[in-house]
This record gives sequence, C-alpha cells and structure tokens, in this order.
Amino acid sequence: MRRTPSRLRRAATLAATAVASLSVIVGIAGPAAAHVSVHPSSAPRGSFSILSFAVPNERDDAATVSVEVVLPTDRPIPFVSIQPVPGWTATVERTTLAKPIKTEDGTISEVVSRIVWAGGRIEPGEFQQFTVSAGPLPGAGKRVVFKALQTYSSGEVVRWIEIPKQGAPEPELPAPVLTLTAATHGH
Repeated sequence: MRRTPSRLRRAATLAATAVASLSVIVGIAGPAAAHVSVHPSSAPRGSFSILSFAVPNERDDAATVSVEVVLPTDRPIPFVSIQPVPGWTATVERTTLAKPIKTEDGTISEVVSRIVWAGGRIEPGEFQQFTVSAGPLPGAGKRVVFKALQTYSSGEVVRWIEIPKQGAPEPELPAPVLTLTAATHGH
C-alpha cells in the first residue's frame, strides 16, 4: 500500500509528539527522583534494619557539606547506631522520652532524634550514602517519615521535610519515607 504525503506527515507528527511527550515525562521524572531517600524503601514492623540515606548533590556550583536526618520521637526507634563515612563526622542528638518504652533489653528513656553528618563534601554530580542500623522499627503504622536537611557550600539549605500524602502528587521537597510491612516471625 502506497502512503500519501498527508499520511506520512501525520505519522511524523505523531512520532514527534510521542518523542516530545516522552522528553517531558523524563524531564519531570528525572528531577523528582533526585532527592534524599531512604533505602530500602520498606522494612517489616518491629524489625532491626540497615537504613541508608542516599543524598545526591543537585547543584552544579556548590558541594553538599552537611546532611541532617531527624528521627521520629512520636514512635521512637530505641536503638540506632551509625556506620562511619570516611571524611565525615557524625554528631548524634538524643531526646528524653516523655513516656519511656520497654524493650527486651530494659526500659529506654532516651533515643536518637537527630544525626548530623558534616566535614565531608558531595561534589556536583556525586551522591553519598549515610547508613544506620535501627530497630526495632515501630510495630504499628504504615510508615516512618525521616525529615532531612541538606546544606550546600554556598550556604543554601534544602529542607526535605514535606510529608507525602497518599493519592496526591509527590511534593517538591519530599521527606524520606520508610514503608512498614507486615512483621516477620523471629529475628
């Protein structure tokens, strides 16, 4: 079957529209994916987990020089330890709980509520992971929200603190969220 010029024009227009649409989608999805995130993205309720906060540098003209992660105290995580990151110093802030929690190891009245990593640099086009061992994770609820602040060498502070809402578009500066799944038996 011979194609007429108008059919070719229509096919070319459709192809160009598809390419342009894909470019827009990729352009939107790319930046949205480049934010402070927690990995894995889910873990069982009540478990001990290794959590890594991935921090990309999104600036072309400045290095990331400080990363702060805030841990929830409304549903506290009793035990948190930090994996050293070469070139970075971690400072831990602890908060006294209004209501102590009971664990297999005794009563916990103070928990880690904030961790600040500083002294290193994440250069443009690079990322760094900041890892903690945390547990037991809350035994109830659907997720744990960790707010994060990223400070650049220019003095700019990006606040990754917006709480994503189910069914709504992702916020511009979403907080890292760990989804809690069904508890597993044993340790």
